[in-house]
Amino acid sequence: MACQSVSAVMDEQALLGLNPNADARYRQRAMAYFEQLKESQDAWEVCAEALAKGIYSDDHVKFFCFQVLEHQIKFRHAGLSAAQQQLIRETLMKWLQCQLMNTHPEKPFIRNKAAQVLALTFVMEYLTLWPKFFFDILSLVGLNPHGVDIYLRTLMAIDAEVVDRDILHSPEETRRNTLIKDTMREQCIPHLVESWFQILQTYQQSHPELTCQCLEVVGAFVSWIDLNLIANDRFVNLLLSQMSVEELREEACDCLFEIVNKGMDPMDKTKLVESLCQVLQSAGFFNVEQEEDVDFLAKFSRLVNGMGQSLVLSWTKLAKTGNVKDTAETLQAVEAKVPLLLQLLVHEDDDISANIVGFCYEYLHVLKQLPQLSEQQKANVEAVMLAVMKKLTYDDEYNFENEGEDEAMFVEYRKQLKMLLDRLAQVSPELLLEAVRRVFTSSMQTWQTAPFMEVEVAIRLLYMLGEALPASHGAHFSGDTAKTSALQDMMRTLVSCGVSSYQHSSVSLEFFETVVRYDKFFIVEPQHIPNVLMAFLDQRGLRHNSPKVRSRVAYLFSRFIKTLHKHMNAFIEDILTRIQDLLELAPPENGFPALLTSDDQLFMFETAGVLIVNGESPVERKQALMRSLLLPLMDAFRLLLAKLLQETEEERQAALADCLSHAVGFASRTSKAFSNKQTVKQCGCTEVYRDCMQSFLPALSCPVQRGVLRSSVRSFLHRMIICLEEEVLPFIPAASEHMLKDCEAKDLQEFIPLISQITAKFKRQVSPFLQQVFMPLVLAIFEVLARPAEENDQAAALEKQMLRRSYFTFIQTVTGSGMNEVMANQGAENIERVVFTIIQGAVDFPDPIAQKTCFIILSKLVELWGGKDGMVGFPDFIYKHIVPACFLAPLKPTFDLSDAQTVLTLSECALTLKMIHLKRGPELIQFLQQEYLPSLQVSPEISQELCQVIQQPDVKVLKNYIKAFFQRAKL
Repeated sequence: MACQSVSAVMDEQALLGLNPNADARYRQRAMAYFEQLKESQDAWEVCAEALAKGIYSDDHVKFFCFQVLEHQIKFRHAGLSAAQQQLIRETLMKWLQCQLMNTHPEKPFIRNKAAQVLALTFVMEYLTLWPKFFFDILSLVGLNPHGVDIYLRTLMAIDAEVVDRDILHSPEETRRNTLIKDTMREQCIPHLVESWFQILQTYQQSHPELTCQCLEVVGAFVSWIDLNLIANDRFVNLLLSQMSVEELREEACDCLFEIVNKGMDPMDKTKLVESLCQVLQSAGFFNVEQEEDVDFLAKFSRLVNGMGQSLVLSWTKLAKTGNVKDTAETLQAVEAKVPLLLQLLVHEDDDISANIVGFCYEYLHVLKQLPQLSEQQKANVEAVMLAVMKKLTYDDEYNFENEGEDEAMFVEYRKQLKMLLDRLAQVSPELLLEAVRRVFTSSMQTWQTAPFMEVEVAIRLLYMLGEALPASHGAHFSGDTAKTSALQDMMRTLVSCGVSSYQHSSVSLEFFETVVRYDKFFIVEPQHIPNVLMAFLDQRGLRHNSPKVRSRVAYLFSRFIKTLHKHMNAFIEDILTRIQDLLELAPPENGFPALLTSDDQLFMFETAGVLIVNGESPVERKQALMRSLLLPLMDAFRLLLAKLLQETEEERQAALADCLSHAVGFASRTSKAFSNKQTVKQCGCTEVYRDCMQSFLPALSCPVQRGVLRSSVRSFLHRMIICLEEEVLPFIPAASEHMLKDCEAKDLQEFIPLISQITAKFKRQVSPFLQQVFMPLVLAIFEVLARPAEENDQAAALEKQMLRRSYFTFIQTVTGSGMNEVMANQGAENIERVVFTIIQGAVDFPDPIAQKTCFIILSKLVELWGGKDGMVGFPDFIYKHIVPACFLAPLKPTFDLSDAQTVLTLSECALTLKMIHLKRGPELIQFLQQEYLPSLQVSPEISQELCQVIQQPDVKVLKNYIKAFFQRAKL
């Protein structure tokens, strides 16, 4: 009968929607039913009854019932009646009892959910309503495997709720969790530990999966319970015996790792680790070569790493106390683990090796602190070096052309090895230098017959020395003669032994990386430059058959030329001739892939520019060379722009626009060789860049692909303002006019910095132009900001916020550049409109960055127009709008005085008040005391106090007072 009555109460139609394959209508109904059960006072009780009586066999319905119960416990527990709380406890215990009798266990996802619900109930009720939680469960479950499984899962769920440090808890939850742990330690932990021992002993043969679960529980709880309960002969011997059982040993290893990791007295820790090591060693675990199971060895390596790091930590603590005997004993214990460390570090499986790197790193750190090394310690250092050198080597499987996850993991592992190499250099730079020199010299002598990985690693070691043995500004070839002569010898060998011809991309890359890292070598021995230049320029470098090598070499070549441009004079024209085809603009319709991508070509154009500008040719020759570099770009640009204007297909338009953008970018990049107008003039290049501008500016009026074209021309103009200075000015009005037509927020946002750069650089010279462009620009901004946008379109809202900031920055640039007339000559109506937007920006938009800018502008306007001979009507404006803004902005709820950026805004607000007082004097004080502050209900005493602070000379006092004033006002 009960079964029927519940069925009648539960919505069977809705339950159908719980099946993942149900159609959307049923699924929606199930969701609505779930919400209804969650929120009702007692409807959820049908779920409790369904679970207690095992009415439903469908897994999705069982899971659903547990979810409903979980919601009640998590969010509504305090509001439940005592009877309802009792019902939840009884439901869970009845469900658990059913599990003991079932022949087959529930699916894991249901057992996990049940464990979560049990854990939540425990957290809510253990300290008050259910202190016998564990006793009740253990007495019910006994050693029944199904019951033990739920018990162990519940313990892991409790660990997640109460102990797990990765989960953020509120202060209240943290206090509750601490109280739970304290109570558990007092009342039940010894019983729990005993239950674990029984489970581990009973099930290690018959149910290895339960034993593993139990080992995981011990590992989780050991960090906060009394270690003596676990670290005793009975328990540890059991764990060690399980280290020999194939199904259990990985979990047993993890459990021992957690025991070793527990914080404790340093000498106790040393004794614990040593006793563990003795047993492990006598059981044969240290014979790593005989072990074939790499998964277990990875866990074992992690355990040894934990033991080693624990010993190092004990040594560090003991060394600080000055306890010589214990410190020496612990160091001896550390040293005794080094042979094992080396076996694991050099293991062919990288996971096993990576797991021991931490201990190795810290052992080297210990050696670094010792006054001198014994012979054995020196031998250890050398052995670590050889292991690192061996492990840095690529294996045969590494796929250089298509790097996947395995390759990425090896790259990460190499970074760990690099840390070890750097640490080795700190312990013994001489040993490292000598070891690298030995490996390098031997490899370079036999490179023609050696496998690529040996050659690559030899060059890489030389490369890595550059960071491991630091030198200021890369000056590796001056100072310490032992180091410089060794590095010099190796570099000489590298560039003269012919290894640059090795046919493997990894060797080619390493060769060029190393040449550029040690580019200062060529200042000392410039006779090697021609050979290396040829390597850069031929099939070993820029014409290598691997695109990856070509791309990297393009960048490295530009760095090489920049450093050594003074030594390039004899080769300039030869280099330019050899790279000519690499400087061609790849037309969009060409089906052949170019040797270099457009990004790589940027470096080539920069290199060409550096060569021309820094050469010693006469001005006419430099001019001719620069023109021959830029003319093909201008010609191609004109042709492509004409094509674009006729093209109708959008995809082809985009390809043409990209190509046009590259042409402008390349021309722009050549100018990187110039630092200012002077150098452009000296090289006779002013005219050719003016011609470029003439060629590129028509693109601004192109009606299609506007974004790409405007952006590239705008960047070019930025560069030309630096290189040509006032020579650019004639081009700016027309360019601005085109750029202000049909704008998007992003266009304007990028255009404003250009105008600001011109304003800041040329000031008075551009005043007439600025007066002319000021209102069109401002109106274009207003128009874009006024466009309606979707309410939840965050991208559009962010674009508008950034544009608003750019606008305020522009006004700040204009007002701060000393050109009062730019705004003053815009007519009263326009001025008022602009100044109102500044007031609005200061008060209405919760954006402290923009608000700060607005107060800077207001302060500047008061300085310009607020005095006796200022703008007519402006004093009125100060009292009607600017003074109120200084109070209304900080009083807004969104004005967060605990935020650093907002506090900076408040400082500017204080400075604005100070400026008004400077310009208007006692009149401001009278206005504040008699009119404005009373209107804000500020008491006469506070009002007088504020006015006194405004009148005293120290601005810092005012800033501090204003902050306190608004903090009080907001209470």
